[in-house]
Amino acid sequence: MNRPSWDSYFMEITRVVATRSTCMRRQVGALLVRDKRILSSGYNGSPRGLGHCFDLGCLREEMGIPSGQRQELCRGLHAEQNAIVHAAYHGINIAGSTLYVTHQPCITCAKMLINAGIVKVIFAGDYPDQISADLLAQAGIDLQPFSSL
Repeated sequence: MNRPSWDSYFMEITRVVATRSTCMRRQVGALLVRDKRILSSGYNGSPRGLGHCFDLGCLREEMGIPSGQRQELCRGLHAEQNAIVHAAYHGINIAGSTLYVTHQPCITCAKMLINAGIVKVIFAGDYPDQISADLLAQAGIDLQPFSSL
């Protein structure tokens, strides 16, 4: 029997989590893990109880905003933000955990990850934000592209 590595296992789960996304541009999933235990998950989408982009349309598309710019002009939260918020909502300590995410975090998420005490980020897909990678490195957070090998 050929078992997946822990990184492969958790990254596959992020892909399933991403299927819940309501974003029209990019489906992103995230997991916060410590000691091989899932602490929290998140996907990108509108705040609880508000209309989804699938139903209302994408503000960023309507305004012609390119990917990687002006993240504040979006009705949705990022997957990383939702994973942090869900942990806080349920009183789960995430300090010292690893984030598994389908895409490299943006600058806003990088700042939140730093302040939340995340120690490692493993991501599968690139995102056009070098500043976020630089901030994570300056904070001593291990940023690793996922390799299934």
